[in-house]
Amino acid sequence: MRHTVLGSICGLSLAVLAACSDSDQESVERAIQDVNALDESNLSDVMLTVADPNEGIAYFQRTLNDNPDRIDIQRGLAVSYVRAKRFTEAVPAWTRVTKHKESTANDRVDLADAQIRAGQWDAAEKTLDSIPPTHETFKRYRLEAMIADSNQEWNRADSFYEIAVGLTTRPGGVMNNWGYSKLTRGDYAEAERLFGEAIRQDSTLFTAKNNMVLARGAQRKYTLPVVPMVQTERAQLLHTLALSAIKQGDTETGKVLLREAIETHPQHFEAAVRALDALERA
Repeated sequence: MRHTVLGSICGLSLAVLAACSDSDQESVERAIQDVNALDESNLSDVMLTVADPNEGIAYFQRTLNDNPDRIDIQRGLAVSYVRAKRFTEAVPAWTRVTKHKESTANDRVDLADAQIRAGQWDAAEKTLDSIPPTHETFKRYRLEAMIADSNQEWNRADSFYEIAVGLTTRPGGVMNNWGYSKLTRGDYAEAERLFGEAIRQDSTLFTAKNNMVLARGAQRKYTLPVVPMVQTERAQLLHTLALSAIKQGDTETGKVLLREAIETHPQHFEAAVRALDALERA
């Protein structure tokens, strides 16, 4: 009797499970798909940020083989090429993205960025020209300024740099670029001012500090600017200033600055030592 009851209960349970199996299976499959999508999204984020760029390339290539039409994977591969500094490969990757039906104006901006990095300035200019003027972003105008610089269209460059500065909360980098543009034109005082603004925005920008010293040296200002710097940076900036003085023909000043750079550096400053030895043997 006990076995009969148990058998009846089990049979009833199986019948209920069978009745619910189709809808339950669909729910389970949807849940698994959601989890997989979440896991894949997290993995993609990792590959685009902290992972080695070449690992990211391999990951997105594998995923793209299984999902050739997914624009997010295409973008991931293109971004990874740029992160890996494989710019020649980044250009066709971004070109593929821009031909996708879901591509945006931002994708064309990223293509222009890759083209500039690959030295394809004319192609980058054409890409930017294809973007509607209503698409106003910091990156777009920063690239427009760089193109104008390469064409020596100084007024356009200044206009684009000014717009770009107004479109970001972190303008230090673009101010450094603007200052370098002024430096190449021979407008040393304005270049020095812009480098100073860049450093005020981001005191870690050693490139801006070095450029500021170059601008001061071109004006025969052979003292370091009052900007935040650690001991090693101070030695390197003194070295840059010394070379600038020597280039201007102020050799004795250059020797003094080289000696100071050697004394300031916490370790052996080989480049400064070689430069000083060469001057003293001349």
